[in-house]
Amino acid sequence: MKTLVHAIDKLVSWIGRAVGWLNIVLIVVVVVDVTLRWFLSLTAAWVIELEWHLFALIFLLGIPYALQQDRHVRVDLFYEGFSVRDRGTVNLVGAALFLIPWAIVLLYTSAHYAYESWLSGEGSPNPNGIPCYFPIKSVVPLAAALLILQGLAEAWKASRLRHQPDGE
Repeated sequence: MKTLVHAIDKLVSWIGRAVGWLNIVLIVVVVVDVTLRWFLSLTAAWVIELEWHLFALIFLLGIPYALQQDRHVRVDLFYEGFSVRDRGTVNLVGAALFLIPWAIVLLYTSAHYAYESWLSGEGSPNPNGIPCYFPIKSVVPLAAALLILQGLAEAWKASRLRHQPDGE
């Protein structure tokens, strides 16, 4: 099990770091778009859609990485004062009751929408927009699957924390 968790961590870490570089691409696209719009009154629907697609990739594929790195949003009102064992319990229960079931629902529903998008060859409704939306819609179930895998890995790690003596 430890080998599987390590493989999941390695995959999610690699994807998270790779997707992090898309932030630079997004910044460049936005700066060029704003500059051309401001000085030359030029813009295109596909550029604006590309900005949204890049942001979606960063957000969707960054979620499992944020979970892995413990950079996700958590209400730390009590959590910070908990022992290692209690933190493990909270993380295990949270993953089992909320994270993994929600991610499974997301995977199931988004896979249907991605499949329908592929079948129809869905593209932008805007003139000169991005001709195909099905690749970006396919990232949603991929992100959900990665979130499930990372959630399982985090649950396993949390279960290991529960066996730590208090005070460690």
